[in-house]
Amino acid sequence: MTQTLPDARPATPGPDPAPRERLGWRVPGTVVAGLLVAAGFEPLGWWPLTVLGVALLTLVVTGSRRTFGLGYLFGLALLGPTIGWVHVIAVPVAFALIAFESLFFGVLAVVLRRVVRLPGWPVWAAASWVAVEWAYSSVPFDGFGWSRLGYVMVDAPLAGAYPLLGVAGVSLLTALAGQALAWLAPRVRSLLRARSTAHHRRRPVALAPVALVLAALLGTGTAAQLLRSWQPADPATGEVTVGLVQGNVDGVGVNALGRARTVTNNHLSETITLMAKARTGQVPVPDFVLWPENSTDIDPRADARTQRTVQLSAEIADVPIMVGAVLEGPGPEERQTAALWWHPVQGVVDQMEKRNLVPFGEYIPLRSLLLPVVPMLELVGAQSVPGTGDGVLDVPLGDGRRVAVGNIICFEVAYDATVAQTIAGGTQLFVVQSNQATYGGTVEVPQQFAMTRVRAMETRREIAVATTSSASGFIAADGTVRWQTAEFTADSHSTVMPLRSAITPAVRLGSSLSAVAALVAAAALAVAVLRRRRGTGSSAGETAAGG
Repeated sequence: MTQTLPDARPATPGPDPAPRERLGWRVPGTVVAGLLVAAGFEPLGWWPLTVLGVALLTLVVTGSRRTFGLGYLFGLALLGPTIGWVHVIAVPVAFALIAFESLFFGVLAVVLRRVVRLPGWPVWAAASWVAVEWAYSSVPFDGFGWSRLGYVMVDAPLAGAYPLLGVAGVSLLTALAGQALAWLAPRVRSLLRARSTAHHRRRPVALAPVALVLAALLGTGTAAQLLRSWQPADPATGEVTVGLVQGNVDGVGVNALGRARTVTNNHLSETITLMAKARTGQVPVPDFVLWPENSTDIDPRADARTQRTVQLSAEIADVPIMVGAVLEGPGPEERQTAALWWHPVQGVVDQMEKRNLVPFGEYIPLRSLLLPVVPMLELVGAQSVPGTGDGVLDVPLGDGRRVAVGNIICFEVAYDATVAQTIAGGTQLFVVQSNQATYGGTVEVPQQFAMTRVRAMETRREIAVATTSSASGFIAADGTVRWQTAEFTADSHSTVMPLRSAITPAVRLGSSLSAVAALVAAAALAVAVLRRRRGTGSSAGETAAGG
C-alpha cells in the first residue's frame, strides 16, 4: 500500500506580514492628551493645557497605524470629564452620547495622520480640527457642539479674536497653536540631542524656524489681547433697564421641575422682591423683567391658574415680563418651549419658540421606531416642535417705547448659525433664557455660562442671562461678568443695558468659516491620499511631528 508523504520542499516564501505595532507610550499619551484638552474647559479653565493636549494628540497619532482607535480613546478621555454631566438624566444616555461623539475624534486622528505628510501641515491639521467640530456640531439631529476648542479661550489672550472670527475662528487659532507646538517638538528634541561641533555650528540656523513659530504665536496672542475691548464703530442707540429673576426650584436632578406650579410661584415671589428693591432705590427700576426658560411648565394661555399667577406678576411689576413657558401644541401630543412677552395691560403681545431642541431631552428622534423598543423614552413627554422664527421679539416696554429683544434659549447658545441669525435679525438687546436645574452641581453650569460669555464677546453685545436656579447674571460686551447668582438660590437684580445695532465680522461669518475649514481639510486629505498612492509622500512625512 503506497503512503503519500507530505511535501518536504520548502514553501515559496510570500511577503512578510506587517509587523505588529507596539503602541507603547501612545495609549497613555492619548489618554493624557484628552485629559489635557478637557482641563481647558470650565470649571478648571486651564487653557494652556488644552494647547498642549492638541499638540500631544498629533504627536501620538503620527506614524501610528492604529490612529482611529487612538483617536477614539482620546475622545473618551476628553468627553468623559466635559459632557459626562449628562449622566444625571440617565447613565446609559451619558455612555451612549460619549461613545458616539468619540467616533468623530477617531476620524480626526485618521485625518491628522494623513495630513502631517504634507508641506505646511500644521495649517491643514488645524483646519481638520475645526472641520470635525463642525461635523459633530451638526449631525445627527443638529449635533452636540459642546466641547469645541473655541469655548476654552474665554479668559485667554485669544479671546480678542471672538468678534472677528467667532468660535470657529478661535478654535482654528487654538488648534493651530497646538499644531505649531507639535511641529516644534521634534526639532527642539533634535537640537537638545546634538553633541558634535558641527551640530553646534548649525544650531543658530536650525533655531530660526523655531523662533519664527514662537514669534508668530506670541504675536497672534498679543494682537488678539489688544482686541478684547474692541467695539464696532456704531454707538449705542439708547438704553433699557432689565430686571432679572431667578426664582429657584425645590428639587434636584431630573426631579428639579417636578412641582411646576411651585416654580412659577417662586418666580412671582422673587419678582415681588425685585420690585421692592427697585422701589426702595436699591436697584434701578426695570423697564421689563426677564424670567428664565421653564419658569412655567404649564401653558399660561390654557391654564387659568397659571395665567392668574403670571398676570399678577406683571401687574405687581407694572412692566412687561418675558416669561419662559412650555406651550401646548401646535398639534396633538406636541409642545413648544417659548418666550412670551407678557404686558401688564395687553397680555401676550409677542412670542418666539426655541429653535434648537435637545434630542432625547425635549423630543425623540425617530420616535415611531424608537419608542416601542425603548419604553423609557416615554419620560420625555410630548414631542417638542422647533420654532422657525429668527428669535427676535419686537415688543413694547412699559413706557411705550419699542425694542427688538433677541433671545437665545438654553441649548441654542452652542449653535453659531442660531446666534448669528438672532443678532442679524435686528436685535437691539440680547438675552438668554435657560433652565439648568437638572444639571445643578455639575460642570454643565459653569460651562454654559462660559459659552454665553463667549457669545457676548463674539457679538459685542451685553447679555442678560436668566436661569431657574443657577448662573444667572449680566455679562458685559467684553465678556466681563458684572453680576452673577449662586446656585440653588432665589435672587434678582436689575441693570441698565445699552441698545446696539452694530454687526461684528464674526456674526456676518456665522457658520461659514467652519464650512470653509471643512473644505480645506477635505482637500488636504485628498492630496495626502493621492500623494501616498503615487509614492510621492516623503518618508519624513511620517515623522514630521515626531512620531
